[in-house]
Amino acid sequence: MNTEQILQSVVAVRTSIPDDAFTADTLGTRREGSGVVIKDSGLVLTIGYLITEAEEVWLTTHDGRVVAAHALGYDQETGFGLLQALGSLGLPALDFGDAAKADLGQSVVLADGIGEAVDAKIVAKQEFAGYWEYLLDEAIFTTPAHPSWGGAALVDRDGKLLGIGSLRLQMSHGGEVADINMIVPINLLTPILEDLTTRGQVNKPPRPWLGAFSAENNGEVIVMSVAEGSPADEAGLRRGDVISEIRDGEVDGLADFYRKIWSSGPAGAEIPMRILRDGREAWLRVRSADRNSFLRKPQLQ
Repeated sequence: MNTEQILQSVVAVRTSIPDDAFTADTLGTRREGSGVVIKDSGLVLTIGYLITEAEEVWLTTHDGRVVAAHALGYDQETGFGLLQALGSLGLPALDFGDAAKADLGQSVVLADGIGEAVDAKIVAKQEFAGYWEYLLDEAIFTTPAHPSWGGAALVDRDGKLLGIGSLRLQMSHGGEVADINMIVPINLLTPILEDLTTRGQVNKPPRPWLGAFSAENNGEVIVMSVAEGSPADEAGLRRGDVISEIRDGEVDGLADFYRKIWSSGPAGAEIPMRILRDGREAWLRVRSADRNSFLRKPQLQ
């Protein structure tokens, strides 16, 4: 694998977000990370939280050139975001690998847009549930962790793209704690790439969204906070509430909670849930929404 050649296809991403944007308080108004050139035309793949509601996007190449870009699309389900460079990048596109065939223990490289590459190994491929109503059936986890993981390129020994860096987490094994990166597999992009490039989002009904940030503790789903003005906020869901049942089904962990919400009907459906609050049970009815309706949209050009 030629790491220097790989790094040429990875760019630094810097975005500016309006102060009044829905995600400004949680994700910030100045965001920095990386992106990967996936087409010679200057199409760049990144992680979506870097570009959500962005009004300005700048790409910096490995040789220091700065090129403006446009936030082309964002997929809430996978977490992928697409950028289109507005000037010539003149950089080679990375070919896609097959993340489904990547093996545990396989040697990989996680490369960012400022020239740092970490030699790593795949330590897990498993389900991942994020607190922001996000779920992957099989994410990739690597160690050691990259210090600049957001939007970084996970590349196999043949120099092919296996996924995009999303998070830095900790994993406990044998009494030892290790820092790891969570990677969104590239295989999730292929079925939605045309929709993202032509429509800015996937052409299917949006999932119902609550706006609850939740954690799992011994199988229980506990509300950490709710987004202001969100369906969960309007319904009176509070920090510390334990969500024990959706409709007539008991909730068994965070992933099960999400799947029950998403199978409750289209966005806008009313979702009854049983909660435990201060030792007492109560039922709430949450009128779900389309998360994208709360966000500023990229304007297709």
